[in-house]
Amino acid sequence: MFKPENLVERKSTLFSVVVTGVIAILALPIIIPHLLHGYHLAHIFLHIGGITLAVFISTLALAAYFRLRTKRLLLSAIAFCTFIGAESVLLVDSTWPTMYDLGILPLNEVGHLLTFITLGLLALGVFRND
Repeated sequence: MFKPENLVERKSTLFSVVVTGVIAILALPIIIPHLLHGYHLAHIFLHIGGITLAVFISTLALAAYFRLRTKRLLLSAIAFCTFIGAESVLLVDSTWPTMYDLGILPLNEVGHLLTFITLGLLALGVFRND
């Protein structure tokens, strides 16, 4: 019998659910309208792949944190959740490049700033002495 709490234990099943969920959510607003755009679609799929892997690793990191409750795992989970945001921002920027900006800060730079924050959080988690 299927139990949702066992989903995290079987990583292959969790990965399949994450891939299916991300593609299902992004199919109508992003994938289908750009289906015939050649290399631009490849760029979009690069960001969709990043989102998929970040959601998968975030789920695993959050499950590990709730099991062990260490600050290193919490920093790693927050870092991967930040990477979901970074990839989402970069996906929106590559899909609709001239539509969204945050004041004088282009959306592309926001994505890069979030990626830098992700690396900083991962570095804090690695170099932290617990």
